[in-house]
Amino acid sequence: MSAKAISEQTGKDFLYKHICTTAAIQNRFCYANVTAETDWKRLVQDHPWLLTERLVVKPDQLIKRRGKLGLVGVNLDLEGVKEWLQTRLMKETTVGKAKGILKNFLIEPFVAHKQEEEFYVCIYATREGDYMLFHHEGGVDVGDVDSKALKLLVGVDEKISADTVKSQLLTHAPADKKEMLISFLVGLFNMYEDLYFTYLEINPLVVTKDGVYVLDMAAKIDATADYLCKAKWGDVEFPPPFGREAYPEEAYIADLDAKSGASLKLTLLNPRGRIWTMVAGGGASVVYSDTICDLGGVNELANYGEYSGAPSEQQTYDYAKTILSLMTREKHPNGKVLIIGGSIANFTNVAATFKGIVRAIKDYQDPLKEHEVTIFVRRGGPNYQEGLRVMGEVGKTTGIPIHVFGTETHMTAIVGMALGHRPIATQPRVAAHTANFLLNTSGGTTVSESENSSAQKTRAGLPPAKSTTLFSNHTKAIVWGMQTRAVQGMLDFDYVCSRQEPSVAAMVYPFTGDHKQKFYWGHKEILLPVYKNMADAMKKHPEVDVLISFASLRSAYDSTIETMQYPQIRTMAIIAEGIPEALTRKIIKMAEEKGVTIIGPATVGGIKPGCFKIGNTGGMLDNILASKLYRPGSVAYVSRSGGMSNELNNIISRTTDGVYEGVAIGGDRYPGSVFMDHILRYQDTPGVKMIVVLGEIGGNEEYKICKGIKEGRITKPVVCWCIGTCATLFSSEVQFGHAGACANQASETALAKNKALEEAGAFVPKSFDELGDVIKSVYDNLVAKGVILPAKEVPPPTVPMDYSWARELGLIRKPASFMTSICDERGQELIYAGMPITEVFKSEIGLGGTLGLLWFQTPTLLPRYACQFIEMCLMVTADHGPAVSGAHNTIVCARAGKDLISSLTSGLLTIGDRFGGALDAAAKQFSKAFDSGMLPMEFVNKMKKDGKLIMGIGHRVKSINNPDMRVQILKDFVKQHFPAAQLLDYALEVEKITTSKKPNLILNVDGFIGVAFVDLLRNCGGHYLDQKRLKQGLYRHPWDDISYVLPEHMTM
Repeated sequence: MSAKAISEQTGKDFLYKHICTTAAIQNRFCYANVTAETDWKRLVQDHPWLLTERLVVKPDQLIKRRGKLGLVGVNLDLEGVKEWLQTRLMKETTVGKAKGILKNFLIEPFVAHKQEEEFYVCIYATREGDYMLFHHEGGVDVGDVDSKALKLLVGVDEKISADTVKSQLLTHAPADKKEMLISFLVGLFNMYEDLYFTYLEINPLVVTKDGVYVLDMAAKIDATADYLCKAKWGDVEFPPPFGREAYPEEAYIADLDAKSGASLKLTLLNPRGRIWTMVAGGGASVVYSDTICDLGGVNELANYGEYSGAPSEQQTYDYAKTILSLMTREKHPNGKVLIIGGSIANFTNVAATFKGIVRAIKDYQDPLKEHEVTIFVRRGGPNYQEGLRVMGEVGKTTGIPIHVFGTETHMTAIVGMALGHRPIATQPRVAAHTANFLLNTSGGTTVSESENSSAQKTRAGLPPAKSTTLFSNHTKAIVWGMQTRAVQGMLDFDYVCSRQEPSVAAMVYPFTGDHKQKFYWGHKEILLPVYKNMADAMKKHPEVDVLISFASLRSAYDSTIETMQYPQIRTMAIIAEGIPEALTRKIIKMAEEKGVTIIGPATVGGIKPGCFKIGNTGGMLDNILASKLYRPGSVAYVSRSGGMSNELNNIISRTTDGVYEGVAIGGDRYPGSVFMDHILRYQDTPGVKMIVVLGEIGGNEEYKICKGIKEGRITKPVVCWCIGTCATLFSSEVQFGHAGACANQASETALAKNKALEEAGAFVPKSFDELGDVIKSVYDNLVAKGVILPAKEVPPPTVPMDYSWARELGLIRKPASFMTSICDERGQELIYAGMPITEVFKSEIGLGGTLGLLWFQTPTLLPRYACQFIEMCLMVTADHGPAVSGAHNTIVCARAGKDLISSLTSGLLTIGDRFGGALDAAAKQFSKAFDSGMLPMEFVNKMKKDGKLIMGIGHRVKSINNPDMRVQILKDFVKQHFPAAQLLDYALEVEKITTSKKPNLILNVDGFIGVAFVDLLRNCGGHYLDQKRLKQGLYRHPWDDISYVLPEHMTM
């Protein structure tokens, strides 16, 4: 989420450090924190004013209206504070519906003042800017400030001024305090903006002749701005809402989330509950919680959480084992249920994530059976068939009851099964793999509709008008970011829709030079240009009017602002989640001024069947075909959630003639375009006959739909459901997966919005479970009236499946080009000869043991002496001094200004028979002689007769009388530790013969290491010898793995 509440102490700390004002702020940093572990003697030493001042004490745990609840001790001395705390510290209390322990208190100096010196001030963010509220009467009895207070709206990108503060906020303020208040309020607002606050309330703000006192303060900051504000914020702790404990498991998942590009969330509601969830998707997680509560499970719901954004197998394993660990700590008399649910994924590989969950289930199979856990699974998306298969298989092998369902089952049907409200359905046979993708043998279907997506002409003096039609079957887009999978998905969609040309004209990626990127258009390979600079892409592709931005949350703002400098762009999709709200509002303002439609941020995008799709929207081709997204239907939808938009594709395709257009506006608090922007487009589009809206808790946009229906601006049937109905049933505030899914007042709850929509005339189901039934009822009625004439179904065109995906699904096999037997880097961790790298380190085998492991290729490690010997050899040969050929060449190269790699390779290239190569040659010569049964004397004589040098014999400096200590050390070690050293003994006999002729013809360090290694590793490995051992022949790369870029007329 973005807006997160901070403690009063943290808020005041920010204010005292960073506010810039001429007003004299009193009692700066005068606060002391008290918990059950507080050492009072140390506290007094750190805060001596505790002994001299009258004091105020209050809990600092996000509790509202503490004064009204009797939770503020006023005008006490230190002993009085201690006495006051005795009856409250670590005691349970009830605030509203929430029960919690009072465990964190704040002590501050008491400020004696008059009632007329108390004021109220509040700043909060909205889509159009930041409102500052001021009331000249503050304090506990301030009452309904929304109706009483004076308001000042500071628009996005506008600055606050002293004059506007004075004229609009301080009309009732005492004249003698106006100047001080003006300076403080201007400074407060600037600090609020600078530190990315989203809410800041001070009540009361006390102003006396001595200065300004900030007595009580509540605040929220935009946590997504951490990368911008880290230097000023420091390490911020976000306390949980009162009534909910902060569990270490929540912190562990939050840490996983921070280190991952995926989204991982966990909130514990009732650790003793029997209903646990593990749901994929921010929107889907809310829908499942709603359904559980609708069916009476609110008191047994143990957790809220979600995993989404394509987490890896390991991340999903870590998430799943945390859930399983929590749910198997305490038994429940009725056993427990685990609901592993989700909508139809757009791009997450379901099988990969399920493998992580399966690993966790296997690890916890005994506790799961002991706690009588039953698991219900429902999922769809890329490779979901394989995911469901492995999930069903683990149920059979472990004996844990696991009920598995796919896209043929309504998303939340498993909740009713799990809670005993409906019978457990017979599990249908799951398809072995994803849908067939074949070469297109026909021309395919032609999309009947052809619309122009060009923007309307700008009216003089007004912002450019936004187009009713965002996409057509001629729309061309630029994709920002190297998202090759998403682009290929768009091209496959284009092809299956029988578009004449790809919808992607080019890509922009600032981190490489201009180049071409390979993609498939059906069975044919094509090249798309990739530009380093956006200006080049726009100049060379004037036909483009859509930009799809996959920029990261840190770069999305800058790249979006740059894009809007080009008038040709009329629509932008911003995929990134976590853009600070203040920056998003600036994007929205500029887009309004330039007449650009923004979809996102925090979205998967949108889709117009038969015409165009944004990025990963709609999932892979099997879902495109199953949901009939290759041709237009009659139903248009708009949703916040990307995952739930794909679920809507499924529901609408099963209950109507299909989707005409669908947009996921994004889960942030301020989406670039709102529900009404798209509903009004649909209203004005003849092909759309009915509209579906999936709203959610938080914000007021759904009320604009109510107004549009009542005023007659919307005349087409609207089916609408707002998710998040469970929120009002929880005792403490729960932040759901989407940043905007949080109700700040009663009107923002899902229940209130659903009621208002129904009263306005929208078709509102009783629950999400019934959404499909209501859509079908409205559609059937329109068909009966003749408003909709269902088009005759035609077989969809087909497209080839990518090799990588076909291999993932196990549909094809292909002989490998290479074989290796010593190392495997494909899985979660590197494996050496069957041993995971973590085990290599745990075994403490050292460098020698690691090399030995690779060479011997056996899980049984080398003996310790062998590992030590390898390491000793590396130590004694680490350097031969500056005079030898290799070192000499390296030095000369370095002095010539060459880089490290060039200098090193210059030295390495000198290795040969005369330098460095003696080690290998010595091993070969001595081994061959020994293995053939030659006596040492016969070997020496033969080499002399053949006119060959004996490699490894001889030294320029060392001799029998001045031995090489390196050889001596190694020889002593081998003689002491090796069980046998036959080749070394043979070489030493040869040395006796050669040194009798000349004292410097000793067995040198190269020769010694060569023969000793043969004794140690007669059958050693490494990649070179691995290939020799496997008897691999000449390699020639296959033609079908090479793109031959030829002139167009020569292409085969």
